[in-house]
Amino acid sequence: MADRAVLEVAGVTKRFGNHAALDAVSFAVHEREVVALLGDNGAGKSTLVKCIAGIHRPDHGTVLLDGAPLPPGTSAAGRDSGIGIVFQDLALFDNMSIAENLFAGREPCRPRFPRGLGIVRRRVMLDEARRTLHRLEVQVPNLRTPVGLLSGGQRQAIAVSRGIAFARRVVVLDEPTAALGIRERTNVLRLVRQLPENGIAVILISHNLEEVVAVADRAVVLRQGRLVGEVPARPRTTRRWCR
Repeated sequence: MADRAVLEVAGVTKRFGNHAALDAVSFAVHEREVVALLGDNGAGKSTLVKCIAGIHRPDHGTVLLDGAPLPPGTSAAGRDSGIGIVFQDLALFDNMSIAENLFAGREPCRPRFPRGLGIVRRRVMLDEARRTLHRLEVQVPNLRTPVGLLSGGQRQAIAVSRGIAFARRVVVLDEPTAALGIRERTNVLRLVRQLPENGIAVILISHNLEEVVAVADRAVVLRQGRLVGEVPARPRTTRRWCR
């Protein structure tokens, strides 16, 4: 693992009224590292993910990517900088197809009009979606199928694929295996294990300690919005195993 921090959470505080969802939380994620973010329900994990994603603006502190602060409150900035997010609620559009969900906000377009408008190149989008899912070994029906008609496990697989496919620096996975069967869960863990090998750091939120031990290098623990612990996820002699 390299010493250089890819993502830094520096003194992030986020309040909702009188409730401090996050209280001066600080930690770093290094290159080729998988960090598990642990804690009970209400510990502040999902709020922290939304601060990293730019959905929430921290009241204090900042999030840095490769040493540069991310503009707060702008989700497009993190996405364009190479941060992939898989939210716990999946954030999919039920009335849109599998391919359209994969490329939501990143549609390949042929510019024709001013102000950034253009025509979506649907054939290109379908071809790229097919290659992306094949590379990630995700099996789905026709790519034109609306996501609302998929099973819970298939929807989860599409959300995970979207978060992983376009990330270049960091992937944040919020309970990525919660609705998956054994086969799909094993495939997601395999993908998580491969990401550091491709130079992508990972933040994994999971209540499943077996998953954490299988893929994570380090665990950061939140409790009631505060960072209360930071330990190796497994003994140094333990090898990752996800098969």
